[in-house]
This record gives sequence, structure tokens and C-alpha cells, in this order.
Amino acid sequence: MSTLQSVPALGTHPTAGSNPGRAETREQLAKATYDLLVIGGGILGTSVAWHAAQSGLRVAMVDAGDFAGATSSASSKLVHGGLRYLQTGAVKLVAENHHERRVLAKDVAPHLVNPLTFYLPVYKGGPVGAAKLGAGVFAYSALSAFGDGMGKVISPARAVADNPGLKTDNLKAVAVYYDHQMNDSRVAVMTVRAAVESGAVVLNHAEVTGLRTTRGRVSGAELKDRLDGTEFGIDARVVLNATGPWVDHLRRMEDKHALPSIRLSKGAHIVMKRKSPWKAAMATPIDKYRITFALPWEDQLLLGTTDEVYEGDPADVRATEKDIQQILDEAAFSVKDADLDRSLMTYAFAGLRVLPGGPGGVEKAKRETVVSEGAGGMLSVAGGKWTTYRHIGRVVMDKLAKLPGSPLTDDMEPVKSLVRRVPLPGVANPNAVAHRLLVDREPGARMDPLTARHLASHYGSLAFDVARLANEDPALAERIHPEGPEIWAQVAYARDFEWAETADDVLRRRTTVTIRGLDSAEVRGRVEEMLSRKA
Repeated sequence: MSTLQSVPALGTHPTAGSNPGRAETREQLAKATYDLLVIGGGILGTSVAWHAAQSGLRVAMVDAGDFAGATSSASSKLVHGGLRYLQTGAVKLVAENHHERRVLAKDVAPHLVNPLTFYLPVYKGGPVGAAKLGAGVFAYSALSAFGDGMGKVISPARAVADNPGLKTDNLKAVAVYYDHQMNDSRVAVMTVRAAVESGAVVLNHAEVTGLRTTRGRVSGAELKDRLDGTEFGIDARVVLNATGPWVDHLRRMEDKHALPSIRLSKGAHIVMKRKSPWKAAMATPIDKYRITFALPWEDQLLLGTTDEVYEGDPADVRATEKDIQQILDEAAFSVKDADLDRSLMTYAFAGLRVLPGGPGGVEKAKRETVVSEGAGGMLSVAGGKWTTYRHIGRVVMDKLAKLPGSPLTDDMEPVKSLVRRVPLPGVANPNAVAHRLLVDREPGARMDPLTARHLASHYGSLAFDVARLANEDPALAERIHPEGPEIWAQVAYARDFEWAETADDVLRRRTTVTIRGLDSAEVRGRVEEMLSRKA
């Protein structure tokens, strides 16, 4: 009998104190007038909802799909200063990125953001020479006040000792610098949780079908629950359009004559099983503007990314065979062929960068956030990245307060008075959490070390709540799949505390089962059965 078949009563009863059901949330959203309605639950929407709720505003946030269900969970998983931005002279941007990166890693999310060493290989005939790269990584380190160490150049032999998969033919030297990485989906869920703990009301899988107006001003939205078809509305004094690639679609709901304000660039990635140890990430220059990454992530190898104009339906974006081949071809500049065998690939995904409209290629476009006000008073915000997502939230809040005749100014705390380094839920030292998970067990009920480490680095101190579910129901302590660290208690926890409604919500965004290539039909069926038991 398989592991999956041996746990028929998996997570039968929702946990006491769990999140309210969808019907209750819809009723709560429909019966009140909110100070701010945030449409879109990605990087920008979650940050604004969190900061707005902290400032004392009554906040609602909705998303047509899952929170971070589109591009915000399809990033390169990096929290970084942006070494390549130095190429375009964006020194101030790099310094700002470094500041936010270090705050996230030290104060806000040390349980979710992890340090990562980067190697930049320099090959004979490559687009960038060793001297220039050496100077670049030194300047990059200087902009971070050398907080992670000093950029340097090391020998090929030393680099290969750490990364045996590094291709050494014509390798002249390797430049070294330091950044961080994270699981973007988990950071998003924790930010939603932080917003709710500050008073926000949130609902995913709720699509905006129209905007409400009062005397020519946008005053709310009409919505449809995508899961059961229920229609409802939300009244709000200010509406924020943070829908990413769909920002112009919503702007045209406000003003059918609204001109395009953005352009889209597709970035694809693939995930591979690791054949060799990878103690450092690889960032290989492809040309003057582009770098391809080979990142050790979630015990896998993450490769990418592409950067090309996208003009199709944002809902249809995906990694194509052409994208996959391009990523493998570019990775082959610095990664040995054995580590790039197609049989090692477990998953491929793509997201859309939202860039300001304008001339020139997308690879040269500025990665900046644009905030605009429409004819009906709706604010639209587009662009942004995970590294500076807290900063973007504060920028939007400042814009809200300074709008001429803003209805919110008197009701919100000034941005400058907000606590600037509020940690995300579960903040803790993941090493300490993992240790506790291993030693604080009933006799004979030892947790697998890989599972303990996985829970600690994805939930922080909230891992104890997940472990408690497993302690109370031994079936929930079983692994979801024998080849992955996740346990069934995480599915129950995602259902009851993390707004997971579909199998993809659980397997791709609340856990890493999908990216490991382990979401079999049997696994998905069991997850769907558990989700159907949601109160």
C-alpha cells in the first residue's frame, strides 16, 4: 500500500482559529465602506495593503487569481542589489536595493531571506573582461558598505572546488560578490498574513468585473467569486489598481480612452535536479546587458532568465520550448553539459516584467515603479521588484496622502511615522527553529531533518504550528511525496491559515511540490480532497 493510500482521514477537520470562510469574507467586504481597496495581490498590492493597514486605514485586497499567482511567484527568487544596473549607471538604484536587501535579510524576514554567494565566470573572448568585472564587484560591494564582504576575483581552480558543474574551458578567472535569495511565494503569503494581522480583509480568486463610480469618481468595484460564481461589490473611498500586467485593462474600465501605459517583457526559468554540488550561484554575462543565472534553490538548480517583448494575453504566458532551449543554451556557456541534461528538468515557468512604456529594447528599459492617477481618481501602480517591495509600498502610501483633496490624509498615520522595519510573521532564526523541531518531539516521533529544515526556512517560528498539526494527527506527519521534504500537515495549514483554495495554490505556491516535479495525479487528488473539507 502506498503512502498516499494509507492516510484516508487526512486533515478531516479545519483547525480551530482558522481563517474565515469565503462566504463570511464576501459578506464582510460587501457590508462596509473601506478606506482603500487594493486590486491585485502580487508584489505591489500586498505591500501597499500591509503598509496601509499599519497606517490605520480600513483596507480590502482582492485578486482575480491566487495571491502572487502570476509574475510575483515567477521571479528569479533573488533579493539583490542588481549588479547589472551598474552597467547603466543606476548607482542610486543599486544603493537603494542594497539597503532594502539587508533590512529584509536582517530584520524583516531573516527566516525567509538567505545569503547567497555569486560567481561571475570570465571566459576568453567573453563580453566582459576580468579587470572590468573585478572593478564592478568591488563597486557593488562598496555600495552595500561591504556588509556582506568585499567583492574579489578568484582562480578557476578555487571556483570549481565549490561548483564542480562549472565549465572550465577557456575560463580565465571568477569574480565573486554577495546577495540573497528567497522563496517568492512564501514571502507573498507571509506579507498577506501580515496585512491581515494589521486589520486588512483579503480574498483571492475574486475577479473585478466592473468599477463603481459616484459623481464621476471611482468608488469601489463589482466582483465575481471565481470558485462558486457569487457576485458581490465593495465600496471604497480610494481604489488602487495594482494588477501588474493587467494594469491597463483595469485603467480602461475607468476610462475606455486610456492610452497604454506599460509594455511587457517575458522572463522564463527552468528548474533542474542537481547533479553536482552548488555552493555558489552562477551569474554569467551573455552580452552587454544580460546575465544568465544558475542558482542553487530549494535543493534544485534554477536556470534563467529570458528577456523579450511579450504582446499576448498575460493569462497565457508560459515557458515555451524555444524559451527552454534558449535557457539551456545560455547556461551551457558556463555549466557542464552533464548538469544540463533535459532528463533533469522538473519544471518550467514564466512571468511578465511590467516596464514603463517607451522606445528601445526591453532589455535596456528601466526597472522602475510608476504611479499614476486616472480620470476617475483611481490610482494605478505598475512595475517593481521583490527586493524593494517594502519601499514601493511606502512610496504609494506617500502618494495617497499627497493627492489633492485626498480623502485619506486625515485618517492615516504619516508614512514617516510608521515603524520602518516591522518583521513578517514567523520571524526567527531558522537554524534555531529547525533544532527545536528535531529535539522537541514525543519519544519515538522524531521529525526527518530535511523536513525540519524545510519547515524552519519556509515558516520560521510558525513551523511549530505546522508541527503541532502533525503531532495531533500522525497521518499529517507523512511526506506528501517520498522524494520531497513537505508533509501533509502543510496542506492542512495552507487550507486553514494561508487562503489556499486550489491544488495549484498548495502545490506550486504554499509548498514546492510542483517545482520539484512531484505533483502526480495521486498527490493532486489527495490535496483536492483535503481542500474540499474546508469550512
